Amino acid sequence: MTTTQRVRRAGLATVAALVIGGGGFAVGAAAAEPSASGTPVAATATQNPAAPRPATPGSPGPASYASVVRQVLPSVVLIRTENGLGSGVVLDRSGNIVTNAHVAGNATKFQVQVAGDTAPRSARLVGSYPPDDLAVIRADDPSGLQPATFGDSDKVQAGDVVLAIGNPLGLSGSVTQGIISATDRAVTEPATDGSPAATLPGAIQTSAPINPGNSGGALVSTSGQVVGIPTLAAGSPQGGGQAQGIGFAIPSNLARDIAAQIIDTGHVTNSHRAAIGAEVATVLGPDGTAGGVGVVAVTSGEGAERAGLRAGDVITAVAGAQTTDTTALSQALAAAKPGDTVTVTVSRDGQERNVQVTLGELPGS
Repeated sequence: MTTTQRVRRAGLATVAALVIGGGGFAVGAAAAEPSASGTPVAATATQNPAAPRPATPGSPGPASYASVVRQVLPSVVLIRTENGLGSGVVLDRSGNIVTNAHVAGNATKFQVQVAGDTAPRSARLVGSYPPDDLAVIRADDPSGLQPATFGDSDKVQAGDVVLAIGNPLGLSGSVTQGIISATDRAVTEPATDGSPAATLPGAIQTSAPINPGNSGGALVSTSGQVVGIPTLAAGSPQGGGQAQGIGFAIPSNLARDIAAQIIDTGHVTNSHRAAIGAEVATVLGPDGTAGGVGVVAVTSGEGAERAGLRAGDVITAVAGAQTTDTTALSQALAAAKPGDTVTVTVSRDGQERNVQVTLGELPGS
């Protein structure tokens, strides 16, 4: 998270956003599982010689994670823009660094600094993909930058111990500890200056504290592998600050795949994200509250048009999940994959009907 922007928060299901779960409505959703493509990052390690020090008798875990921190810290950088601070993870020897799109914002030039460096080094934007809140920047001088070792985020599970490494509030090289609380959450980030709202499928939920400045950093396993990119914390149901112990990270497999596409081509060619194929907007009911998702226009040849949807229709549910607004629609689609056929409930001329829509793919950048 950047320190000069409002803290990005995931709205809890009872407050700001409908978040879909495998068993109904909860604080998460099953999402598409993107396959990792060729990537310039270091290969996943099967063993780590720098394992945590064993626990003393009767203690619940390792006595220290200092060896893990020493291994990972040189791969996590502080990122400065004109608008604030964030974090990033070194991908390769060429100086490519993955971070959040909301950390990069509208900037094209950056200053990056590894903990212990005496001076920052300049970097420039390679590309950004706001729908997944990911961006890649490249250090002009990559000498001495140490690529991180990335793990397989499909293998993380609730209860795994993790460390969040980044630069909260500009405190370089800070480390917090927690567990994986859940996987496959679908959460929606609010829009901020320079970054639109984004619904993130398959997010990792963690109890490791995530604070402004942690965004774009590393969520790390106890074997020193990066399994996620911390991106936001949940908002308090009482409308105050952050909800303690509820943070979210983008899975490392997705981050590597999107970053590799950006590095290879300068943009994203395969989003792995489902799309209905229509331009939509939230429809307000007579009482001023959100009452559905209005179809503004359908895309020629895409799923909505093929299913017979047309401008003026109001989408009220997708695959049984109520879609009271565009955020809810995005979260419902996050639970699906391109090529899936889903039941879409629409209201037209006062009549409700169900249509079968075969989903397309969210456009790349």
